[in-house]
Amino acid sequence: MHPPPPAADAMDFSQNSLFGYMEDLQELTIIERPVRRSLKTPEEIERLTVDEDLSDIERAVYLLSAGQDIQGTSVIANLPFLVRQNPAETLRRVLPKVREVLHVAGVEMQLTAAVSFRTILQEESVSIHTYAHSFLQVILLHLEHRDAGVSNAWLETLLSVIEVLPKETLKHEILNPLVSKAQLSQTVQSRLVSCKILGKMTNKFDAHTIKREILPLVKSLCQDVEYEVRSCMCRQLENIAQGIGTELTKSVVLPELIELSRDEGSSVRLAAFETLVNLLDVFDTDDRSQTILPLVKSFCEKSFKADESILISLSFHLGKLCHGLYGIFTPDQHLRFLEFYKKLCTLGLQQENGHNEDQIPPQILEQEKKYISVRKNCAYNFPAMIVFVDPKNFHMELYSTFFCLCHDPEVPVRYTIAICFYEVSKLLNSGVYLIHKELITLLQDESLEVLDALIDHLPEILELMSTGGESSVQENKLSSLPDLIPALTAAEQRAAASLKWRTHEKLLQKYACLPHIISSDQIYYRFLQRMFTIVMTNNVLPVQKAASRTLCIFLRYNRKQEQRHEVIQKLIEQLGQGKSYWNRLRFLDTCEFIIEIFSKSFFCKYFFLPAIELTHDPVANVRMKLCYLLPKVKSTLKIPADKHLLQQLEMCVRKLLCQEKDKDVLAIVKRTVLELDRMEMSMDAKKFYEKDLLDQEKEREELLLMEMEQLEKEKQQSDGRPMSEKSFEKKRKEIKKSKLIRSQSFNNQAFHAKYGNLDKCASKSSTVGYTPSVSGLGKTSVVSLTDDSFRTRNACSAPTTFSPSASLPGTSRGTGNSVDPKSSGSKETPPRKATLKSRKSNP
Repeated sequence: MHPPPPAADAMDFSQNSLFGYMEDLQELTIIERPVRRSLKTPEEIERLTVDEDLSDIERAVYLLSAGQDIQGTSVIANLPFLVRQNPAETLRRVLPKVREVLHVAGVEMQLTAAVSFRTILQEESVSIHTYAHSFLQVILLHLEHRDAGVSNAWLETLLSVIEVLPKETLKHEILNPLVSKAQLSQTVQSRLVSCKILGKMTNKFDAHTIKREILPLVKSLCQDVEYEVRSCMCRQLENIAQGIGTELTKSVVLPELIELSRDEGSSVRLAAFETLVNLLDVFDTDDRSQTILPLVKSFCEKSFKADESILISLSFHLGKLCHGLYGIFTPDQHLRFLEFYKKLCTLGLQQENGHNEDQIPPQILEQEKKYISVRKNCAYNFPAMIVFVDPKNFHMELYSTFFCLCHDPEVPVRYTIAICFYEVSKLLNSGVYLIHKELITLLQDESLEVLDALIDHLPEILELMSTGGESSVQENKLSSLPDLIPALTAAEQRAAASLKWRTHEKLLQKYACLPHIISSDQIYYRFLQRMFTIVMTNNVLPVQKAASRTLCIFLRYNRKQEQRHEVIQKLIEQLGQGKSYWNRLRFLDTCEFIIEIFSKSFFCKYFFLPAIELTHDPVANVRMKLCYLLPKVKSTLKIPADKHLLQQLEMCVRKLLCQEKDKDVLAIVKRTVLELDRMEMSMDAKKFYEKDLLDQEKEREELLLMEMEQLEKEKQQSDGRPMSEKSFEKKRKEIKKSKLIRSQSFNNQAFHAKYGNLDKCASKSSTVGYTPSVSGLGKTSVVSLTDDSFRTRNACSAPTTFSPSASLPGTSRGTGNSVDPKSSGSKETPPRKATLKSRKSNP
């Protein structure tokens, strides 16, 4: 292709340029030719066309008889639908055609038929008797298809059918033919199918039938000349043991397993070992100590000399072995087994490093991959090994191994131990301090996969670390782990710098636990500003929202009024009144989180007016988002105390209805007005009271935090001497107890005041459609459980707008100074529309 011509005011129609364009068109024509060749000819289209007047059944019969393979496959895929719609006609007319087609069908049609037959069974579209009569013989006929994938698909369908078939049908249609199919004269594939059917069918018959007809077949297949058949039958012995009971398992299955564990085929020995591990609970103590334990010892001793795949299986089943053989080991055997586990944990690490991978033979690389799998399995089983050695002995027996797993050079190993870290912490309990450094190591891991695995249970881990594993909450703020905060901040920065925003989002969500772990000052100086920066600058919306919610939680538990006011002021000025409309959208997200986390009083005191001020925003998307939020904003009001705020809300909605020029925003406003009206009409007293109790609890906690701040000041300054920890804690509990008692007694009075005259609820105003009249507002008394300044409000002093330059409101919600409206919110400013995807709009 020629390069495009240079940009010019007028297009160049010179001859050279024209010839260049002609060449381009010719090349495009050449590219298009194969597409044209792939189109169907009229004759092909005619062959694929079906009369539209045919019914579904007639069309299916026609396509199966005269259609092409792709059409027949489509009919078979649609068979469950036909059976649901018209089972009688489908079974009478369509199914015989399906049988005929399947005799010569290709792989795709066979696989489709197997799935459709299984779907019909699962949907129970026909009775099991009808299903067995119509479909079972077709399934059995194709079990030994020459294609292994097709054979397995039909086998899966048959195994599903065996689950529901009656005993007599199973015996005559499946078990009796199985006797001949399991003989040595049959193909290997036929005998493999017989093994799997026997494993599924055993629990369907009584003990007499099993002993007489099934177990001889099982023994025969366990001694088959082909190692594939012996291995397959060995893996079915677990299902057979569950069906025949303990006695027959000990007398029949266990001897077979012992013999198979000594088989010349490594895959057979591996199958025998795994089956023995899975059946440990079935055997009694004598069998485990005298028969199974020697086998396990022999298996472990020979495993290093055998194929590495055996080591992978052994390392994976170590946890089950520890549980099943616990109490049977002698002290010497216990020590040997522990040393064997430790050896597996470092398998492959002793080799020389620093070699060039391009020069390593492929077999060595494959061996190293298997060693990594072994160490990964050891990490997976580490909690079980702590139980095995007893958590009291962790430091002496397993700490060095845990250290190696946490510092393993391979990511899958460290990832697995990070997943197990919480379980390890729980098991260690009061000894959890032993793994403080390993927590820091994994938090600082270079792989984000490891960090992602660790943070799933990070709140629980940090809580265990902070309390030392004790159930009682202590004032220990992880003073013994000074590197924790740098590790947490570094982890967040590493996640932020990566492209894996989901890990970053999850990490920010988990950091919401920090107020319960570290001090308020540490959060304020090390984390809070970072959350604010993420909300302001990050490009990923879920990450911004996670940071915003965590920021609100940090604010919720901050103990210092000065710091709280600073954060609130920044949220209002830099987000709510920010230059970028994107920041104003995030402010509304923050308001939603504040409504969820804080009390109604808190939201109304600080954020109600800045939120509804955005009804004047010049960007349509901001006004639209606010309209969606208005019902939640209104739910924070307590009438009659907040009637001045309700009037402000009414005024904003009126302006939107009258002045909004954007049709999308206006449609949302109208729907919002209806929803606000329904909020008044459908108020349920009981539900409202339950929500109010929750809000009262939030308000009490917020007041308690302020009292705690005062207590801390008294502790440091009263009489110039620090107050003792004991007296401080005693006073704190007394204040909390008295506060709760006072609030509970006041609740009873508030309940009667609120619901004594429920029939006198506020009437609706016709002006806006949802505004209660002023006289009606005074009849619905909702009392706020705060101090007197919260209960006394002056509606006349309500501000009409929120001043960015004014200081934060005081204790009363209604205090404030009226200021001129912002220029961006005036009537003359035309509403400007912006898409939510745009990030460059700065009105």
